[in-house]
Amino acid sequence: MARPIWTGTLSFGLVTVPVGLYSATEDHSVHFRQLQRGTSDRVRNQRVNERTGEEVEFREVVKGFELAEGEYVVLEPAELEQISPGRSKSIEISGFVDLAEVDPIYFDRTYYLGPRGKEYARVYGLLHRALADTNRAGLATFVMRGKQYLAAVRVEGDVLVLQTMHYAEEVRDPHQEIDNLPETVAEPSEKELAAARQLIEMLSAEWNPADYHDSYTEQVRELVEAKLAGKEVVTAAPAPESTNVVDLMAVLERSLKQAGSEEPEPAAAPAAKSPTPRSPAAKSPAAKSKGKDKAAQEPDEPSAGPAGLDGLSKAQLYQLATERDIAGRSSMTRDQLLEALQGAGKGAKKRRLRAVS
Repeated sequence: MARPIWTGTLSFGLVTVPVGLYSATEDHSVHFRQLQRGTSDRVRNQRVNERTGEEVEFREVVKGFELAEGEYVVLEPAELEQISPGRSKSIEISGFVDLAEVDPIYFDRTYYLGPRGKEYARVYGLLHRALADTNRAGLATFVMRGKQYLAAVRVEGDVLVLQTMHYAEEVRDPHQEIDNLPETVAEPSEKELAAARQLIEMLSAEWNPADYHDSYTEQVRELVEAKLAGKEVVTAAPAPESTNVVDLMAVLERSLKQAGSEEPEPAAAPAAKSPTPRSPAAKSPAAKSKGKDKAAQEPDEPSAGPAGLDGLSKAQLYQLATERDIAGRSSMTRDQLLEALQGAGKGAKKRRLRAVS
């Protein structure tokens, strides 16, 4: 079992529970040693007195707040701890907010919160259940490693998690940071907007974190193995070029075709002219029977490829669902699209049977 990186108490109102803070994520990046080129000699970072050039041990390092060039107010670690000794050991929830009201840009790192003993499970479970029932998060402050954090305590499955947050003054204004951010954006044409919306819907997918992995780290490992084995190193493809705004519609159409659609949201074709209907009395019993047999023999769905509907991709199923105006298609998975199309086919067959009976 992992050891907590911080221990203290979690409190809301007069209710207090001892907790431990555990890292919710881990780093799987490839790490390298610094070497001097042409040798296997390690290059290390050292704390060096810039005046004498001598190395300084960590216990001899203190904090200095610079007033002017070469003038400092010196602070000892113990003095910083004495400013607020209690706050470094407690997570104080001051209020509860709806998570939907918090912009994700304020969230930083995620930690698990666990009770520091089985005897505290009831109090821990009380806060967990209350937060789950109200769909709220507790806003708190706490001190860890010499820094005070704003944090949100919320429910994640059967545990409580703590997410450190940025203060408002730490979030930059994009209009002051981005040089080329336009003040007004030209309105897209209806055709471009329809194509972009359709492309987004066709490429929509359910969130499954297991579908995503760090391909760059894998490539770094492959590079190391290739050099170790003396193999040729294969370079990656160049980055795609920026889209020319003049050719935007053409690029959208190619994107739709690549996703499985030949054109964006085609309009429904005009219905063919029906022949002049005959009088019901003019239709013979044999013709009626033939019509019933034809309707009964028609498949539930028209064949769409050698394997029928089962062999189609999600994009192709979505295109059929668009043509049949199936409600809710943009949020459906592939299996749901398949089921909806099959259901629509069965309904159409029943209507045909009733029409000829």
